[in-house]
Amino acid sequence: MKVLLCEDVKTLGWLGDVVSVSEGYARNYLLPQGLAKIATEANQKALAKDKAKRAEQRIHERKRMEEAAKAVEGAEAVLAAKANEQGVLFGSITAEQIAANLRSQGFEVADDVVQLPEHIKRLGTHSVILKYDKDLSAAVNVVVVPASASESQRQDSKRGEPQGDVSAPASDEGSNAPSEQNSPEQSQPKAEKPPETAEK
Repeated sequence: MKVLLCEDVKTLGWLGDVVSVSEGYARNYLLPQGLAKIATEANQKALAKDKAKRAEQRIHERKRMEEAAKAVEGAEAVLAAKANEQGVLFGSITAEQIAANLRSQGFEVADDVVQLPEHIKRLGTHSVILKYDKDLSAAVNVVVVPASASESQRQDSKRGEPQGDVSAPASDEGSNAPSEQNSPEQSQPKAEKPPETAEK
C-alpha cells in the first residue's frame, strides 16, 4: 500500500515522500497517528510547499550538524569518579554525563548523540564516538580520573577550619577581664559595712 508521509519518519522517509508499507501498518498506525495519508495527487499537491520547506530545513540542519561534529572532533571530557585501587569504578560513566560535560565546554552534543556500547567502568582515557547522523560522526576522548583527589582537597580545607576555634578561648579571656574589673568595685561596699556595725 502506498502512502504519503505527512511527517518525517526515520524508518520510512521524509515529509512528502510516497512510500510503500503494509496495509496493516498504514491502517493501524500511520494513518490514525496523522503521520501519513493516502497517496493521491490532491494530497501530494497539498503537501508540495511543506515538502519544499522541510527540505530546506533539512539542509540547514545538516550544515549545523556538520559544524557541530567538526568543532567537537578530538575534544576531551574529563570526569571524576570513585574507584578502587585497581581502577575499577564503583559506579559508571554514562552517555548523559559525557554529553553534559561537553555541553559545559560549549559544544553542541545531545545525549542521544553519544554512542556507548556499554557504560565506562574503569579509570583512564576512553575513545567515544558521537554520531550526529548515519554518515556523520566525531570522535572524542573521555578521561576518567579518581574522585579521591578532589575529596582530599576538601578534607585539607576542612582541616584548616579548627583555626577558627582558636578565637573561642580568646573570647573567654575577654569575658574574664570584666569580671576582674568588677571585683574591686564589689570590695568597696564591703569596706562601708564596718562603720554601720560600729554604730549599732
